[in-house]
Amino acid sequence: MANLIAPKLSVNVNKIATLRNARGGNNPNVLTVALDCEKFGAEGITVHPRPDERHIRRTDVFDLSKHVTTEFNIEGYPSEDFLELIKAVQPHQVTLVPDPPHVLTSNAGWDTKTHLQELKSIVARIKAESSARVSIFLDPTPELTGYAAETGTDRIELYTESYAVEFLQSPEKAIGRYIETAEAAIAHGLGINAGHDLDLNNLSYLAANLPGLLEVSIGHALVSDALYHGLFNTVQLYRAALRKHILYP
Repeated sequence: MANLIAPKLSVNVNKIATLRNARGGNNPNVLTVALDCEKFGAEGITVHPRPDERHIRRTDVFDLSKHVTTEFNIEGYPSEDFLELIKAVQPHQVTLVPDPPHVLTSNAGWDTKTHLQELKSIVARIKAESSARVSIFLDPTPELTGYAAETGTDRIELYTESYAVEFLQSPEKAIGRYIETAEAAIAHGLGINAGHDLDLNNLSYLAANLPGLLEVSIGHALVSDALYHGLFNTVQLYRAALRKHILYP
């Protein structure tokens, strides 16, 4: 078994904010849903605010920061506004994502070799201005893990879109580069997170086979599944998927 301890589940509530914003008002209430996710067993809450506030708003970030009692993880591109928000909010974890403001969703990891000096400066600033753990979004590229470690980051978050796509044809092939990257990251002293397009079909295999996996961040699939199963049942299903290889070896 790759992992003897189940990875933690952090629920990304961006899609809840998208639904609220589509109609105006405050229904569904992002804070209420986040606190319910915690109550139902989620071990963290993730948000990814963007400059146009098309889903999560700055006010959401501040509201959540006052009430989330598990791990509060803020993802985003490290603009000056984002870094000032981190300083003000003091989350438990900051995940740095290299997506410019116009993209629909995160679609690539950092080239830590090309952006080494920039990331060093950003990570140092975050650590100087907060007590947050820092994670860097990374493609499954083993050779980039050494540069990631040089930035001073605590963890990497593996971008799992290609895993999710290839999983449908061959789970073993899909996870190959992820295992290599995780092993390289561990050798450099980094923790492993993962996120993007993870769902109830592919999550258990990832949790069982990816070395050192500590945490997954899941939003779109979990919220979509909640439409059918209800939020309580869905959080339980995702937690069970992360523990399946431990509960039923």
